[in-house]
Amino acid sequence: MTFSTKMAAGLGGLALAAMAGSGIASAAPGDAVILNSTCTYPQVIAAARAQDPVATAALQKDPAANGFLQGLVASPPGSPERQQKINFVRSFPQAAQFNRLIMSVATSCNNY
Repeated sequence: MTFSTKMAAGLGGLALAAMAGSGIASAAPGDAVILNSTCTYPQVIAAARAQDPVATAALQKDPAANGFLQGLVASPPGSPERQQKINFVRSFPQAAQFNRLIMSVATSCNNY
């Protein structure tokens, strides 16, 4: 996997921060917050930028990761579509390194 693909997958995990319920029993801790979030893309980016400007800049420069984030945020809160997107990102081990940032953004994005 190329660095760009790894970055897209990992930073795609940052997309999870966009969302904030009841996930599937096998869902990772914190997925409920992401699943039911009503944060907008600008709110997610503002929260992420405030917490990790370097990772956020990389995310925004990567068309695959940024497109995924936009699609995740655009999917309806609590929907199966959003859960599928969350599950997709969680399938990449490299996304785990962003868990702390993801949860931090997920719990603060409504403040932006």
